[in-house]
Amino acid sequence: MRAAVLGSPIEHSLSPFLHRAAYAAMGLDGWRYDAFEVGEDRLPAFLAALDGPWAGLSLTMPLKRAVLPLLDSVSELAVEVGGANTVIFRDGGAHGDNTDVYGIEQALAEAGVPAPRSALVLGGGATAASALAALRNLGLGEATLAVREPARAGETLTVAERLGVALRVERLDKLDALLDVDLVVSTLPGRAADEHAVRLARVPALFDVVYSPWPTAAALAVRQAGGTVVGGFAMLLHQAVRQVELMTGRTGVPVEAMRAAGEAELSRRSAPAG
Repeated sequence: MRAAVLGSPIEHSLSPFLHRAAYAAMGLDGWRYDAFEVGEDRLPAFLAALDGPWAGLSLTMPLKRAVLPLLDSVSELAVEVGGANTVIFRDGGAHGDNTDVYGIEQALAEAGVPAPRSALVLGGGATAASALAALRNLGLGEATLAVREPARAGETLTVAERLGVALRVERLDKLDALLDVDLVVSTLPGRAADEHAVRLARVPALFDVVYSPWPTAAALAVRQAGGTVVGGFAMLLHQAVRQVELMTGRTGVPVEAMRAAGEAELSRRSAPAG
């Protein structure tokens, strides 16, 4: 059986290391997991050209939203968040699902972060939509979104409406007035949250979806101030665990073997050259 991760850029994806570790620990000797550089323009042709025993696909940016009209069916959750990071091939069709939400929920639970009574989400992309769904599932009926350009938050507002979450949109440069919350979820790319590290230090819990390089300045600031920090690797790990379950149809996926493989690769990447 075959599976793969698609996206652009894709060369730094950890998914192959996580999924291959799962296959090895589960004794799935005939399974193979690859990575393909695929942008939105190439996605329809790539899907149409698939042949042979394919179990599923993992999707990263910019494909999570672009794939929806190309699928035979889509889970209710993927419809709600407006994006599928997982494609499962079954019964002659392609089914879209979202495991990012599960990954966020499990990452928070693993770190011991209690269900928040209030939350602030930084950034308005696909991961922010999944974060809102996770917060909804944890019992939160309202949240605040901070973005650079509120006028461009229309898609995230639509997601919030589908989720039944009352969403207030504010400018990111007004962050100081928005931090009286139980949890901040930063979905900002790269180290974009680091410029706000001093301000973020006062929040009780920070979930920064960045996983490399780690820790970010924002994560360090919160940790040094005594707050709880959750990193993006935990989300990536647990969403991949759920993907392996969906693609193989098996339970008891070896989380610790996957964690060890991912951490080893991150360590290798961060080691000085030479």
